[in-house]
Amino acid sequence: MLHSQLTVAVGEVVGRGWLPPASPPSLTPLSPHTSVLLSPQHLFLFLLFVGPFNCFASYSRATELFYSLNEGLPAGVFIGSLARDLQLPMTGGQSPAAAQPPLSFTLASRGLGGQYVHLDNRSGELHTSALEIDREALCMESGGATVPGEADTVFLSSSSSSPDSCLLLLDVLVLPQEYFRLVKVKIAIRDVNDNAPRFPMPHIRLSVPENAPVNTRLAIEHPALDPDVGTNGVQTYRLRDNYGVFTLDVEENENGERTPYLIVMGALDRETREEYVTVIVAEDGGTPPLVGSATLTIGISDINDNCPQFSDSQLNITLYGNSSLGTHVATVHAVDLDLGSNAQITYSYSQKVPQPSRDLFHLDESTGVITLSSKVDGNTPRLHRLIILGNGPGCIPAVITVLVTIIKVMMRPPEVVPRFIANEMEGVVYLKELEPINTPIAFFTIKDPDEKYKVNCYLDGDGPFRLSPYKPYNNEYLLETTKPLDYETQQLYEISVVAWNSEGFNVNKVIKIQVLDDNDNSPVFSQQLIELSIEENNVPNAFLTKLHATDADSGERGEVSYFLGPDAPSYFSLDKTTGVLTVATQLDREEKEKYRYTVKAVDSGFPPRESIATVTITVLDKNDNSPRFINKDFSFFVPENFPGFGEIGVISVTDADAGQNGWVALSVLNGSDIFVIDTGKGVLRAKVSLDREQQSSYVLWIEAVDGGDPALSSTAKITILLLDINDNPPLVLFPQSNMSYLLVLPSTLPGSPITEVYAVDKDTGMNAVIAYSIIGRRGPRPESFRIDPKTGNITLEESLMQNDYGLYRLLVKVSDHGYPEPLHSTVMVNLFVNDTVSNESYIESLLRKESDINIEEKQPQVSVEPTHKKMESASCMPTLVALSIISLGSITLVTGMGIYICLRKGKKHHRVDENLEVQIPLNGRINLHMLEKKPVEISNI
Repeated sequence: MLHSQLTVAVGEVVGRGWLPPASPPSLTPLSPHTSVLLSPQHLFLFLLFVGPFNCFASYSRATELFYSLNEGLPAGVFIGSLARDLQLPMTGGQSPAAAQPPLSFTLASRGLGGQYVHLDNRSGELHTSALEIDREALCMESGGATVPGEADTVFLSSSSSSPDSCLLLLDVLVLPQEYFRLVKVKIAIRDVNDNAPRFPMPHIRLSVPENAPVNTRLAIEHPALDPDVGTNGVQTYRLRDNYGVFTLDVEENENGERTPYLIVMGALDRETREEYVTVIVAEDGGTPPLVGSATLTIGISDINDNCPQFSDSQLNITLYGNSSLGTHVATVHAVDLDLGSNAQITYSYSQKVPQPSRDLFHLDESTGVITLSSKVDGNTPRLHRLIILGNGPGCIPAVITVLVTIIKVMMRPPEVVPRFIANEMEGVVYLKELEPINTPIAFFTIKDPDEKYKVNCYLDGDGPFRLSPYKPYNNEYLLETTKPLDYETQQLYEISVVAWNSEGFNVNKVIKIQVLDDNDNSPVFSQQLIELSIEENNVPNAFLTKLHATDADSGERGEVSYFLGPDAPSYFSLDKTTGVLTVATQLDREEKEKYRYTVKAVDSGFPPRESIATVTITVLDKNDNSPRFINKDFSFFVPENFPGFGEIGVISVTDADAGQNGWVALSVLNGSDIFVIDTGKGVLRAKVSLDREQQSSYVLWIEAVDGGDPALSSTAKITILLLDINDNPPLVLFPQSNMSYLLVLPSTLPGSPITEVYAVDKDTGMNAVIAYSIIGRRGPRPESFRIDPKTGNITLEESLMQNDYGLYRLLVKVSDHGYPEPLHSTVMVNLFVNDTVSNESYIESLLRKESDINIEEKQPQVSVEPTHKKMESASCMPTLVALSIISLGSITLVTGMGIYICLRKGKKHHRVDENLEVQIPLNGRINLHMLEKKPVEISNI
């Protein structure tokens, strides 16, 4: 048996279409360590079988993959994985394939298709690129052609409506050589309904003959176009208003193109209605469907379905026998309701009219005017029956009979011969308005043809005209104006010059005078003062009003154009033709509340005339401004013990809005149990008296709310600093009792400290500066002890002798430097000079005895320095600033106050000194029994 190790690679041949998952290609080489044991016979058969396929596999490793995706997807959308769909092994890990080189995927070319997809060279994953795919732009432009020299391009199949008709073609190379193959990737771009139907023209006109029978179908030559395909393309058409006589049908040809047809559902009559205007709507089959529309005008074309008709069947005319040639006899008029050539009418005599009548009366075949064409004599018949036909194309003639009766007269009527001075045409005289008074119009010659009778004449008719004899001629008359003519009052006058003779025969010569318009009227605004209003913060190009001015002149002279005056701001615009007034920008009432400017209306006459109106615009307020405090931070300095509901300060706040929007209400957000604010005046008050020693400052937040809807608000910070006043006397902390005493040894050296008086003051600043003084002494040699006015330390001044033994009682006054009046407290310091305390009861009895102590009025001399004993060391800068201001203000009062204090000090010998903490009478006898007994033993150090 032959043992062999073989490495086997199996190729794959896959046809067009999806790669069959049931037979995946096996491109993974066998591991070199895989042993295949073959006998010689089997080996020979294996080589014989595999050998030809090795050659075939090297030329057939081509695969085709097919994907599809919607158009318009964003970048990064996953399309497919070539490695997974080709079932290629991914290198890496512990598998035998890990030893193989990694796979590489590369586009064979960077054509049009490669711009829309991104291929990961390692994983073989396809994603959409940043360039969005638009199926209509991509495939309509390519038109199904391939770009020469490009391996990847766009292909559009012949069936453009197929969902797979738009393809992106990519050629992908798979490397390395062990897995080499060329993969042809086809990506079908699926259509989405992203285009609405659109008619190629906004107005479509269709002509339908009025005799079109019911169910007549007429193709609408301009159907709607939709770049989308399939059901996303145009599916149906409908009419928005069919007037009960039309409907639409859609026909689809073999190419899938849909053409709308207009179907006549009822009888049409052009003479009743010659045009129908509706809207044709095209709708696609997308979800949701999109629509497009165009205006469809259906014109009803005329056919010759009407014949001429006379309003009367007979006319009776009387004609004088002496009428001159060309005299107007009558006018016949027929009407045909058709149009154009179908309504052309000609007039002719019937064959029943005899030739003499035809010769006597001329009939104009176009106008139907009958005139006298030959002279009437004695042989002329008195009655003529003229049968006249109104002929229309393809119609039975209409018939009217004109009976003319000729009255024979023996004399001729007067003659009126006009000679026009003004412009005259076909019996109409044209005069300009504003012509001056006495403007001549025409001369009239009045005469009797037989020259037998006297002829008179006069002017008949209303109007500013006068007919007067023109001297020195007898038969000449002048027609002239009596006042200026006004076109706007009356445009046409019809007057008659009547001539009659003494026999009663008269002749009327009718004259029409047409007044020609002149530019004599300025445009007139309907309102000279145009008052407008608009809310502020309007949208740009907001409509304000439409100006209207009229001009009584005609034609171009009456056409009015509108212009802004020079005082109008640039952001207002006025349409010259329509008079629509707009504002191009947003208006701000707080910036400007009222606008006032002029506008002009100018006509098109020469020279042009104009008129001016005034426009006033009031900008209405909107609540677009929050209340504004004058300061964001308010600080108020208030002396403590300020009375309740006293005015601390005024909070000033404004609101730029007007009316209710500008009403501001103030409230305290915090500390409302202590402080209250007058919402109208902004006065801040405290409900209770404030004590600086309890709290030295307050921080409040005040809210201002306006009256708008919705309301706007703002807040401000209020700092209230309490200024100290001297409302606390010094508090003596040591000694704790007037009944305590201290043993002083006789051997104590002079200058030695004996004890101290310790006191504090709850006030601050100058009100807390404490001075100590002895104001009363009792003992064997009481001047032996002194007290430091700053520290309160009591020291021995002189050496103690044998006769100095005994009880010393020192009355110490502790006083602050408060303004305007200092406060003080007193305490009794008891010193017992002896070697020992052998009999405490004896000392206590001495302390209980009342003894007179002389009061010393000498004030302690101490520099003004705040005490440092258990005082608040923190700087209170606002208080010091306030105190400085108060000090400056009181400089002028120093002298007076000094005198006042000295006088009060002089009177203290005769009144009881008051002490808030410890009250001890300073004159008279001290009741020591009323004081607390608290002995203290302190060794003399």
